[in-house]
Amino acid sequence: MSEQSPVDPRHAIETVFRIEFPRVVAGVARVVRDLGVAEELAQDALVAALERWPRDGVPDNPGAWLMATARHRAVDLVRRRENHARKLAEIGRDLDTTAAPPDDPDDIDDDLLRLVFTTCHPVLSPEARTALTLRLLGGLTTPEIARAFLVPEATVAQRIVRAKRTLATRDIAFEVPYGPDREARLGSVLDVIYLIFNEGYAATGGEDWLRPALCEDALRLARVLAGLMPKEPEVHALAALLEFQASRTAARTGPDGEPVLLRDQDRRRWDRLLIARGVRALDRADATATGAPGPYALQAAIAACHAHAHTYADTDWRAIATLYTLLAARTPSPVVQLNRAVALSMTEGPEAALALVDTLAATGDLDDYHLLPSVRADLLSRLGRTAEAAAEFARAATLTGNARERALLLRRARETQTG
Repeated sequence: MSEQSPVDPRHAIETVFRIEFPRVVAGVARVVRDLGVAEELAQDALVAALERWPRDGVPDNPGAWLMATARHRAVDLVRRRENHARKLAEIGRDLDTTAAPPDDPDDIDDDLLRLVFTTCHPVLSPEARTALTLRLLGGLTTPEIARAFLVPEATVAQRIVRAKRTLATRDIAFEVPYGPDREARLGSVLDVIYLIFNEGYAATGGEDWLRPALCEDALRLARVLAGLMPKEPEVHALAALLEFQASRTAARTGPDGEPVLLRDQDRRRWDRLLIARGVRALDRADATATGAPGPYALQAAIAACHAHAHTYADTDWRAIATLYTLLAARTPSPVVQLNRAVALSMTEGPEAALALVDTLAATGDLDDYHLLPSVRADLLSRLGRTAEAAAEFARAATLTGNARERALLLRRARETQTG
């Protein structure tokens, strides 16, 4: 029998820290009211663990140990910086409860929820929200975020630093808003998570079409948020949408990493467990909804139609077209209308869809969006207008920043021209 390789204690510590990092930052931020300082104190706790755990052994509850260490340091910092009596009056119960790790998991959940809403505050730019969320909630390093979004490390570092500074200088409260403010902020939170997922699902640039790690990070954030906000239908709807979309991952690329279109995917490779999770999440969204379905509920319902179809031909395109009509009314968008045109082509034919696409093209809103000429090319091809279709596929290839997608579009242009 072969001997097992000894576990690298440093690797084990770093793995635990990556898992616990968001909770530690959230717990400490409640005390110091500064995300930058909270992150530094969490890192200090990691250093302490690297010094002590290899010598003393990993504690029974490593997350609680890291939280207690970081919070003790936070209390010390507060006491050094401020008059203790005044600080106690200012933060009251929070300071008194930081001397030991919290026993109530709801306290930790509340802190995580505050962190989610803080990193996604509308005062920050979408790029800053995404970078800060991935750093503090996803546990990604600056180089990892830079690689994920194909931007220089210095750019990501600046975004994160500026985001923390903006939150501090604008005196943004570390809290979960309520009433209309909560509804407005929740949209920003969901949009950031969806943006992260989409960048992993269909990368806007680079050599790889998929970046599964980003999809996994976004899906994990959506699941956590659904657990923290069980009465919010759009939170469950987003989770459902991501579960359905993620279920197709294995079938979306070929042996060499090339994109595989939805109609050509081997649906036996779709993950039925994720589809089942999506169905349950969508049921929870429906059960908690009190009015008309929100945009994520409608998108999840569309994804469910695809998930339930055993073949491309079995797809309920009429239901999808109806759902896109509702989505367009709920959130007017030329991209939504473009997707509606695809569904319309399957119910009323490519000519009716082409009229809608040409109307969208005339507005100029999607001039730089590669999927507009790509959809138009597909419709022209189905109408037998192959020369025009090939030209549109070629134009779409010039607009995408992703190498895999560019190669697919150029191949379709050649096949259309010669077919």
